[in-house]
Amino acid sequence: MAESGPVDGDEAPSSSSSSSSEASGACPGRWERLRLAAGPWARTVALVAVLGLLYFLRGPLRLRDNLVAVTVFLSTLTPKFYVALTGTSSLISGLIFIFEWWYFRKYGTSFIEQVSVSHLRPLIGGAESNSSPQSSFSASNGESETNRQSLSECKVWRNPLNLFRGAEYSRYTWVTGKEPLTYYDMNLSAQDHQTFFTCETDSLRPSDAVMQKAWRERNPQARIKAAYQALELNNECATAYVLLAEEEATTIVDAEKYFRQALRAGENVYRKSQHCGSQSPQHEAQLRRDTNVLVYVKRRLAMCSRKLGKIKEAVKMMRDLMKEFPLLSVLNIHENLLEALLELQAYADVQAVLAKYDDISLPKSAAICYTAALLKARAVSDRFSPETASRRGLSTAEINAVEAIHRAVEFNPHVPKYLLEMKSLILPPEHILKRGDSEAVAYAFFHLQHWKRIEGALNLLHCTWEGTFRMIPYPLEKGHLFYPYPSCTETADRELLPTFHDVSVYPQKELPFFIHFTAGLCSFTAMLALLTHQFPELMVIFAKAFFGTLLSPLSFMMEKIERLMPAGLWHQLTQI
Repeated sequence: MAESGPVDGDEAPSSSSSSSSEASGACPGRWERLRLAAGPWARTVALVAVLGLLYFLRGPLRLRDNLVAVTVFLSTLTPKFYVALTGTSSLISGLIFIFEWWYFRKYGTSFIEQVSVSHLRPLIGGAESNSSPQSSFSASNGESETNRQSLSECKVWRNPLNLFRGAEYSRYTWVTGKEPLTYYDMNLSAQDHQTFFTCETDSLRPSDAVMQKAWRERNPQARIKAAYQALELNNECATAYVLLAEEEATTIVDAEKYFRQALRAGENVYRKSQHCGSQSPQHEAQLRRDTNVLVYVKRRLAMCSRKLGKIKEAVKMMRDLMKEFPLLSVLNIHENLLEALLELQAYADVQAVLAKYDDISLPKSAAICYTAALLKARAVSDRFSPETASRRGLSTAEINAVEAIHRAVEFNPHVPKYLLEMKSLILPPEHILKRGDSEAVAYAFFHLQHWKRIEGALNLLHCTWEGTFRMIPYPLEKGHLFYPYPSCTETADRELLPTFHDVSVYPQKELPFFIHFTAGLCSFTAMLALLTHQFPELMVIFAKAFFGTLLSPLSFMMEKIERLMPAGLWHQLTQI
């Protein structure tokens, strides 16, 4: 009991202070609600006061005389003035329309609307104040959940089938003069190389220290020169051979030679790291680095074999790699295996791979979803006919195939346009965004030939893929089989894909109001300019009649007010 006194005495000031703080916090909120409630009325009263002030000062300001002078000035204008006026208005509105259209195509929003919302709306009192801390806290919780989901959906992944820079990307640049890779994409690759091929102990080995600097170089020639310097210091520097295979080799055959040298060097280093007795963190980091190098080299060797037509050898290398390193499934080696098996037309083996990786607990990809749809379409596509299906209905196998296509289209709606050759293909980037246009380009670039090989598969896709959008009319709010479609794909795809490619956008954005408005204004003023140029006298008469009709209500109101309240009334009241 002796200890309870001080405790109670300590609590009393805290409760009083909290109540006073609550009262002080409630007062601003009360004033804020009163300000919001009185806002429209205050603006109305201010407007009426201004109009009344203008009316009472109409005598000193000579408003009537000025209005008569404007009317006389308009009546004396020549037809050439109206031709110049309408022509200039048409030109200016046309320029505004072109700028609005360009801004919308580049940034996906209206410039006038953006300026109005961000600058003009606060000036006219349209900005809402913050709500209570409790509601804002709950709202922030909900937004954080949504943002967390969108961030996971908009993660950029390494393209499992990415091409070789020297043997493929550079050859494309030599032929077309266009750069197929963006700076953002190449910067991500540089970060990947530093993560995969470097570790903390590289400074202890001169060749690895040189390669650590080489992966940071932006100039390709400087990287190649550094790789040769590393080989002079150590003839078994596997990462140097990797860099030469990726960037200096101009053919796949040359790249394969470099990778075979990298494989021999990488296996020797990996065995030494495995048999090292040390269990220090530095040794674990070096073992992890050596494992990454070995897996990367074997995978690229298998891809070289696939490109050179040695498909069975490539399939064997991929299977062995997946068995030897089963924990590295995040590298998506199974997608390389799926593409090679489709080239062999080993559809039973493809189905076995899908049964393992097309699982609800594993992340999906366009390769998995569309390959599953292709296998189900293969069973019915050769005898599928839209007319026959509309008469007798769909069979069970056809329903399964259509549902598989709908599932694939919901996951990535950009792919069908490339498979149906409604959009031109480009070289795929080194990184892709799942469910985005970059993933669609990468998938269609390698798998279009497999769809063409199966008779009727593209016809079935053409007849059924658009039905997906009737199932999910609001894809950004609610999905059918997957999460809602992320809204950040367009921005990320524009950074991953080159500027000469027309990025596919889903869902299609509606044109803003101001584009319609400026287009209508441009068309209307152009029509007026043409009519004024062809019929100047008639259009002058029409303009005078229009302005006269426009000003007649104002003149009528002024006359009525003059009868009720003469102009000398204010002077008489001041005399009294």
